[in-house]
Amino acid sequence: MKKESFKVCLCCVRSFKVKSSEPPEEIKNLFHEYSKDERMSADELLRFVIQVQGEKHADISYVKDIFHLLKHHGVFHPRGLHLEGFYRYLLSDFNSPLPPTPKVWQDMNLPLSHYFLYTGHNSYLTGNQLNSDSSIVPIVEALRKGVRVIELDLWPSSSGKEAEVRHGGTLTSVEDLQKCLDAVKENAFVVSDYPVVLTLEDHLPPNLQKKVAKMVCKTFGESLFQCTDEYVERFPSPESLKKKILISTKPPKEYLQTQVSQSSTTDDSVRATIIADAEEQVHEEDEDSVAVEYRDLISIHAGNRKGGMKNCLNGDPKRAIRLSMSEQWLDTLAKTRGPDLVKFTQRNLLRIFPKTTRFDSSNYDPIIGWIHGAQMVAFNMQSHGRFLWMMQGMFKANGGCGYVKKPDVLLTNGPGGEIFDPCSQNLPIKTTLKVKIYTGEGWNIDFPLHHFDRYSPPDFYAKVGIAGVPLDTASYRTEVDTDEWFPIWDKEFEFPLRVPELALLCITVKDYDSNTKNDFAGQICLPLSEVRPGVRAVRLHDRAGEVYKHVRLLMRFVLEPL
Repeated sequence: MKKESFKVCLCCVRSFKVKSSEPPEEIKNLFHEYSKDERMSADELLRFVIQVQGEKHADISYVKDIFHLLKHHGVFHPRGLHLEGFYRYLLSDFNSPLPPTPKVWQDMNLPLSHYFLYTGHNSYLTGNQLNSDSSIVPIVEALRKGVRVIELDLWPSSSGKEAEVRHGGTLTSVEDLQKCLDAVKENAFVVSDYPVVLTLEDHLPPNLQKKVAKMVCKTFGESLFQCTDEYVERFPSPESLKKKILISTKPPKEYLQTQVSQSSTTDDSVRATIIADAEEQVHEEDEDSVAVEYRDLISIHAGNRKGGMKNCLNGDPKRAIRLSMSEQWLDTLAKTRGPDLVKFTQRNLLRIFPKTTRFDSSNYDPIIGWIHGAQMVAFNMQSHGRFLWMMQGMFKANGGCGYVKKPDVLLTNGPGGEIFDPCSQNLPIKTTLKVKIYTGEGWNIDFPLHHFDRYSPPDFYAKVGIAGVPLDTASYRTEVDTDEWFPIWDKEFEFPLRVPELALLCITVKDYDSNTKNDFAGQICLPLSEVRPGVRAVRLHDRAGEVYKHVRLLMRFVLEPL
């Protein structure tokens, strides 16, 4: 057995036996149950795939693909799989919890309001909200990761003759608007053909609005979608908008910035009220002051929060609109008017943005918005952390196209007209999810010897949780497996679920340290609606959401309907 040595001091060395990755007992038992004479034939593997993995579509050609894959691992035998080959198959990318070949499978012919959209906030910023650089780089990166909503803040230049992209009232640098538009044009449909929404938060006078309108039309050409009367009362579908770019904004309110800056010392709720009041005043101004060319570009109208928090969800009976509110407004309304939020988002678009005090570009809990039907939960994509992992996990669904259909519970009212309340304490249990975490491997390859502990191998533990409606949200952790690069946890957790279609399965692995902060060792969030049952190889990602080359967990998922 191989040994690893850790130097403690000049005269002292600690040595540890390093065991190799080997199948857990339950996996050995499964192999013996579905094989004969220590070999698993193609027919026997097919029976395992159908009965244990739940892959009812599988046939003998599917199994032959697995055999072909294992030839490259050097664990294939012409007479069938031995135990090691079977174990390698279970840990292979072919056996991932999500379909190995992503594809769009949801109905994409419903109005935009029926989908969650992968949404960015201040998409041009490379770092914090106060003094970081503005650049096209984060715009390109976001689009190439599947983000479908890009936000640009437009302000007059110092000369007043040009429109420029910057975060107003801060020390962030300026980026050229034309470069940003070109970046959107060149990268909009690299990973997804479904529409890109360009949100323009403009603070421009009419003369610059006209100039921007010409730039937008010239840059996007036939890709630019311009709304017709047909789509006034309801939004068009993602399918009908393939390869199209939509503009979402509202007329400029030049003096609004002055009022907002004067209110910078107030809290967000008061500040939002000031903005709403100012917008109402501008709405009553003569439309001749608005650049008609610019107004005609708008296909998603940003509505006013007229009447403040009390009346903001009334909507417009003549037009489907997009309403924006801060995370604090959402939190308050979710606690007091949850069903009203759900009802509003059945027809209109709701955009949530981070509170203004998130100077570090951190993010908020996206689940609150999603369970209430908010389609555009806007995130700082340049950040890291648990909430961004959840965002990335949600949009792994539906082939990673950037659009995820909202579940029927958010779109269809009950038989008596009752509207879904995600915070209700009376939601019935629909199913029980059983999650078993067996073991993990790959850290010894993807990390240096002393990355986790200077004097010993790592002490890994795993956390498994559900993020969803309040009654479904829960989290558990395994015991610590001490001094092991190949931890064996062999632990099962149960999650009774009321709304499984809105649930995310979140998994994190850390190295336990008694005297310092536990070290991060990988994470992944998965949309539960797409997790395949059975024994699966779950690849972990780093803090930024990039997948590790070798680190993965062996887990089992069982959904038991009531």
